[in-house]
Amino acid sequence: MTTTPPARRDVPTEQTWDIEALYATPQTWEAEAAALAADIPPLGQFAGTLGQSPEALARYLGAYEALRMRLSRLMSYASMSASVDGKDTEAADRRDQAASLGSVFAASTAFAKPELLSLDEAEVRPWLDRPDLADFAVMVERIWRERPHVRSAEVEELLGLVQAPFASERGIHPALVNMDLDFGTVGGIKIGQGNIDRLTADPDRAVRQEAWEAYADAHLAAQHSMAAALSTHVRQNVFMARARRYPDALKAALTPDHIPTSVFHTLIESYLANIHIWHRYWDVRRRWLRLGELREYDVKAPLVDAPEMSYPEAVDAIVNGMAPLGDTYQTQTRAGLTTERWVDWASNAGKRQGAYSNGGARVKPYIFMSFQGGLGSMSTLAHEIGHSMHSWLSQQAQASSVPRYTLFAAEVASNFNQAMVRHHLFEHNTDPDFEVALIEEAVSNFHRYFFIMPTLARFELEIHRRIEAGESLSAPALNTLMADLLQDGYGDGVKVDRERSGVTWAEFSTHLYSNFYAYQYATGISAAHQLRAGFDADPEGARARYLQFLSEGGRLDPLDALNAAGVDLTTAQPVEETFKVLAGYVDRLEELLAQRDAVAQTN
Repeated sequence: MTTTPPARRDVPTEQTWDIEALYATPQTWEAEAAALAADIPPLGQFAGTLGQSPEALARYLGAYEALRMRLSRLMSYASMSASVDGKDTEAADRRDQAASLGSVFAASTAFAKPELLSLDEAEVRPWLDRPDLADFAVMVERIWRERPHVRSAEVEELLGLVQAPFASERGIHPALVNMDLDFGTVGGIKIGQGNIDRLTADPDRAVRQEAWEAYADAHLAAQHSMAAALSTHVRQNVFMARARRYPDALKAALTPDHIPTSVFHTLIESYLANIHIWHRYWDVRRRWLRLGELREYDVKAPLVDAPEMSYPEAVDAIVNGMAPLGDTYQTQTRAGLTTERWVDWASNAGKRQGAYSNGGARVKPYIFMSFQGGLGSMSTLAHEIGHSMHSWLSQQAQASSVPRYTLFAAEVASNFNQAMVRHHLFEHNTDPDFEVALIEEAVSNFHRYFFIMPTLARFELEIHRRIEAGESLSAPALNTLMADLLQDGYGDGVKVDRERSGVTWAEFSTHLYSNFYAYQYATGISAAHQLRAGFDADPEGARARYLQFLSEGGRLDPLDALNAAGVDLTTAQPVEETFKVLAGYVDRLEELLAQRDAVAQTN
């Protein structure tokens, strides 16, 4: 069973990321924060000058971009430091200080959008062909596209000033989880964010149950505070949507990336139309585990003795799996995962739950996770290095002033890596137990992205609708809604503990504060599997198209970039085809179950 995680100070350097590449010491960071506090406000002096000449516009945009990149670097260091140790109050202070500087930056530059929109577009457009403005063309074009939703300079300044106070509730929820909640112990081991996934996948059902219930109970103990924080966040989203004259919060969240709301609704419709596949899977899992009834704490129970996989072995599997993308991709992937220290993979006390990739303000992309061995951790690492290689390639190809790739596109790259590595492992391993373990890993990934995330998306849509209708969001109401939505997915295959399952929303203290982010995991995994399938028919063409997609960054809108790569997410096809992949895993698992039972009968 998992041991108690060590203190951060006891973690070997090679298991941590090279955060010193951003700032050598916290004191260096503090000095830069003070410098930015002095350098940002003078940006406001450019107000009224942008239309004077192309040179004047270039001077402002150059100054803006230089400060934006410095701020991005500052914020990366602050957020990364807080992630690795949620009990580090100095790191939390730096994160808050960086957020405040972000608010000052937004307020100091608030004049720019209204001023650009007031200019004669026909006169300014030719300026963008100049060498000193060409790299800003996409940025300016996107601002012009926002014309219906940009307010006066005075209103924009006010909306910029409220960013920091509006962000406060996003810190409250994680602070409760990482600093105040006590999840208890199981088998003498303290439950934490870094080991809860491993404990709820323990072969011992009693361990799984105790860990799952203790984790849920801790969130239930703080449910009212968390509900108040989430309600505040949703009200802020609704306020901002109305302030910018959108019909609703969903439209406000999707429009900047040029994604029609039909993409969101098509995903939900396809999920509900294929939910029977999940109901089949729960039945197969119950029979494999020889249980009278399946409970939520059995969803991750191992079906076979899972193969161990060390961090170096995981790196090898990932690099080998990405061979179809060529030597350059493989070489940089290995370097990032090892010698260049992109990854903080230690499982230390105080480390927050989950995993993410940070673009690193163009210094180097960084990966946050707790590597705990096995196929699951390998898959998470493959997912995050997909994000990081997306950052690395787009940063090589695009100027910093070209918008960064969107979250919508990001979840394609990460899921694509997992699909490629999984495909490689299926092809090169014939042992039935390994095949079962690999199917388990695949379905576990699908469970998060094709079950939990669509459920959270449905939840997110409904709570926004309730606030838009003038209703309130109490903890009991949120719990009831969450339990109902999970029951849809579990059907009769899982006996649901409605109270503990109902608080699942509180266990996602990042996703539900990202303004309609959860659905993008499901569209991302759909696009990723369609792209991977393209390598079967035309490996050279598929490689060229995919690497071009990664290199585009945010130069193209995400749907356009995906269309060029061969995926149309305005239709249901990618989602439907990916549900067929899931169904194939369930079919194969059922075949292997029948073979196992037949052998048992003959013996």
